[in-house]
Amino acid sequence: MAATTQLLSGFVPRPAEAVEAYRSAGLYRQRTLWRSLHDSAAAHADAPAVTDASIDGPSTLTYAALFAAAERRAAGLLAAGLEPGERVVLQLGNSNEFAVTLIGLLRAGLVPVMALPAHRTAEIGHLAERSGAAAYITEDGRRGFDHRRTAAEIMPAVDSLRLVLVSGEAGDWAPLPERDPSRDLFPTGIDPDDPCLFLISGGTTGLPKLIPRTHNDYDFNARHCARTIGLDGDDVYLVTLPAGHNFPLCCPGLLGMLAVGGHTVFTDDPSPDNAFDLIEAHGVTVSALVPALAQLWCAATEWEPADISSLRVLQVGGSKLAPADAAALEEVLPGAVHQVFGMAEGLICHTRPDDPRDRVQVVQGRPISGHDDVRIVDEHDVDVPDGSDGELLVRGPYTIAGYYRAEEHNATAFTPDGYYRSGDRVRREPDGSLVVTGRIKDTIIRAGENVAADEIEEHLVAHPSVFQSAVIGVPDDMLGERIVAALVLSPTQPAGATVDLADVRTFLTGRGLAPFKLPDSIHIARSLPVTAFGKLDKAALADTVAAEARP
Repeated sequence: MAATTQLLSGFVPRPAEAVEAYRSAGLYRQRTLWRSLHDSAAAHADAPAVTDASIDGPSTLTYAALFAAAERRAAGLLAAGLEPGERVVLQLGNSNEFAVTLIGLLRAGLVPVMALPAHRTAEIGHLAERSGAAAYITEDGRRGFDHRRTAAEIMPAVDSLRLVLVSGEAGDWAPLPERDPSRDLFPTGIDPDDPCLFLISGGTTGLPKLIPRTHNDYDFNARHCARTIGLDGDDVYLVTLPAGHNFPLCCPGLLGMLAVGGHTVFTDDPSPDNAFDLIEAHGVTVSALVPALAQLWCAATEWEPADISSLRVLQVGGSKLAPADAAALEEVLPGAVHQVFGMAEGLICHTRPDDPRDRVQVVQGRPISGHDDVRIVDEHDVDVPDGSDGELLVRGPYTIAGYYRAEEHNATAFTPDGYYRSGDRVRREPDGSLVVTGRIKDTIIRAGENVAADEIEEHLVAHPSVFQSAVIGVPDDMLGERIVAALVLSPTQPAGATVDLADVRTFLTGRGLAPFKLPDSIHIARSLPVTAFGKLDKAALADTVAAEARP
């Protein structure tokens, strides 16, 4: 099929010998992700699969109802003219609609590009362009931002786009389609080593990169994450983070729960007053948070009356959880805290249910698979001994071999023998656990979202009053890191003129930047510090900003 051929143009497959080894070891089951999920659904037909407790709810679908709705959605998408192998940008909030549409796309052989609700014109246009997307699925303005505006801006700019499909009030666009399924419509012969979906990299070099996850590797990811924390069909998982993120989607998240026959509850309000009520009402046993939310939940246990004692696993990841915060969580949720460290590109590390609790407070977990090939190296790519800091390199059964259509970046992001350079500085403990000690790449992790500093810098220098810009992350108790934009104003500015934070944020919003990328504060400077080699010295800049912030 032409669409499948186009899909594989720019996809970097794993080496054939590695794939064969993973097959021989039983890691790859040689089936599509749809088939794996459908087989689980057939075994749990009458059990609750998903509950919508977002603004779209409340409603619950059994496994039989969920997969029947997904087949109707799949048939509707194909009847609308989409072809198996084509890419579809998927941007829906936490809801049953998200689950139905994602599974429907997989059933139709279409390949979703997992955009986030916070993405705006700049990101959605880039994702559609880079993926060659034929369609954009989004929703109306009921969650506070009208994504139909984004559709109007990107449709004329992306040549490959043919369809915009909207959940809710479609306006000028088409509603999400449904049709009675005919199995003659559905594709056969899909290679399980082809991409099943694209995740989005937070990136360190501008706009997001596309992460191609194959049927075999993402099925493995879901099942092994679920196995690592001991999930089964009696578990109830509360999705509070954006469901298109790898963490709440597959670590184990929605897909891990579907794999074991468990029940997933969606909410788009992670505040303790809402989430705690949902935990009590649904008997939630598992959830996942970024550290800033975990801190808030921890504090809220002092005043929220809801009973959350059913929660046996609280995964915390997205950025490093400070030992003091882990200890405080352990006080209020004894035995429930699990640290998670990983990346959408592959490697996932979890602490285990039987790990000593004092260890859980200081390590970020061990790889979920013995087949994860982890190296920790110095600046010359020489392996360092356990206990020493170095850059984390990884390859394995669910770590990608290359970003999609990013040949130039892949040349530096992967070693010649196929290891992914994570950019994370870690040390390995004797038991194999990793401790994250910093980052090598210039990425800011704000409330669990990866933000590329140079993307914001490029937008800032387009401001008519800005001559130079540098963006840094500064430690913040609630956000993990806050975004500080250091600005050197244009020499043509009138004497005494300045730029304030509101102006900068309005300007960046007008350029289509997502809200989570907007600076939290600005620092006006006469000049930016440079190293002896004339390069921008962000360490010195961070010291200056920190000194100014001291009382």
